[in-house]
Amino acid sequence: MSLEMKVPAVGESITEVTVASWTKSDGDMVEMDEVICELESDKATFEVTAEAAGKLSIKAEEGDTLEIGAVLCEIDESASGGNPSSSSDDTSSDEKPESGGDSSSEPKATGEVLEMKVPAVGESITEVTISNWAKGDGDFVELDEVIAEIESDKATFDLTAEAQGKLQIVAQEGDTLEIGALICKIEVMEGSPSTSSSASQDASSSSDSSSSSSDKETYATGHASPAAAKILDEKGISASDVKGSGKDGRITKEDAMKAEKSKQESKSATDDKPAKPQFEAPTFGGGVSREQRREKMSSLRKTVSRRLVSVKNETAMLTTFNEVNMKPIMDLRKKYKEEFKEKHEVGLGFMSFFTKAVCVALQEWPAVNGQIDGNELVFSDYCDISIAVSAPKGLVVPVIRNAESMNFVQIEKEVIRLATKARDNKLSIEEMEGGTFTITNGGVFGSMMSTPIINAPQSAILGMHNIVERAVVENGEVVVRPMMYVALSYDHRIIDGRESVSFLVRVKQLLEDPTRLMLGV
Repeated sequence: MSLEMKVPAVGESITEVTVASWTKSDGDMVEMDEVICELESDKATFEVTAEAAGKLSIKAEEGDTLEIGAVLCEIDESASGGNPSSSSDDTSSDEKPESGGDSSSEPKATGEVLEMKVPAVGESITEVTISNWAKGDGDFVELDEVIAEIESDKATFDLTAEAQGKLQIVAQEGDTLEIGALICKIEVMEGSPSTSSSASQDASSSSDSSSSSSDKETYATGHASPAAAKILDEKGISASDVKGSGKDGRITKEDAMKAEKSKQESKSATDDKPAKPQFEAPTFGGGVSREQRREKMSSLRKTVSRRLVSVKNETAMLTTFNEVNMKPIMDLRKKYKEEFKEKHEVGLGFMSFFTKAVCVALQEWPAVNGQIDGNELVFSDYCDISIAVSAPKGLVVPVIRNAESMNFVQIEKEVIRLATKARDNKLSIEEMEGGTFTITNGGVFGSMMSTPIINAPQSAILGMHNIVERAVVENGEVVVRPMMYVALSYDHRIIDGRESVSFLVRVKQLLEDPTRLMLGV
């Protein structure tokens, strides 16, 4: 009997996911609740566990985008995997060499297959990337021997074998895996390769290293370690121009450092030569490079890209602008910020003023707080404000729930809590889904003006920008004021020009006279 596994519902507003990676292969035996693959949405990554024990039949390949409810795989519950370890124990015990542990004995399979999973490498690290394999698929590995290098966003780690035996690689170089995901298997063996074979291999490696070129090339030949690759990229040196001294010709950090030194020496030697004739093609030094590098686009980035293009293509999006005199808010902050922080243990920022102003304006112009669902318009009485935050993995948009009912202190504390979790990659799906309106602040990066893209299925987004002192006219006189451009991008299918302009004017009015926010007028 085959059990069909379908893409589960992973969030209220998520309609499709991408198959990021399979931790099991087609035809593998899986156990109940064992992680078999990872799915990615535009908001987070999810693990899918087997709903039964049996033989796995994969129906969707890595990189495929599936709708919620689509068939992901099948599990044949009638397939009996048996217990290979118990059935082969007798065989292995009968076939043990009489000499017992003789170094010349060949390794023998015990029937046990050890699954190695990505270890926990740090408190805030949730995923790693396979940098490179130091051993090849099918190679014999010793206990505690380094078999691969894995990278996180903070450091590089060596992965060592947890048993001796034959290596079966599951995750390929460049794959990104979550902590606990299957990375490889080891077919556990007793004994070790014969001494004569090892000796001949040592002699062969010695002969190869002494010769001008290696007769045997592997995946490691000419590949740079992460540290070496970083040095070579910074100095503009191609890995193909460096000869590796590591295992199987691998380029080490020392090789990269020597290559840079050699390059500098050759440059200085060139400088000592007589001046070349005029009108020759220019030569460049000092790290000038025309090399290119390519990086695989992550599934998360591909999903975000697809959604942004979809918004541009499927909405009647346009942007209206205005400018805000920030002096009243800046004077108010300057006067009370120390007392505010001392009493509430949180700083008084601009975001609380903008959030409060937006909530007042949204309740007066509900279409800006609405969205289109098929042939219906949905209007919300509450204001769930999404705040765009720049995180290590990219832009994320956590939500402040019922912001209209919060005061300045509560908003500032919630902004700090969500921003901190975003930068630590600890936001949950519940904290990012939903939202009726979005605020994004490009001003922190120096943006003067922009046209932000709507955060679907919402219908509008407010863009804040940098504050610049500009000459403005007040009461017939030219004065200098700290001014900020604000932009409202909106879906013209649900929001008319009158509503969008009136909304932005109301926000401007509240910000330029923050007393209105306190009094609710």
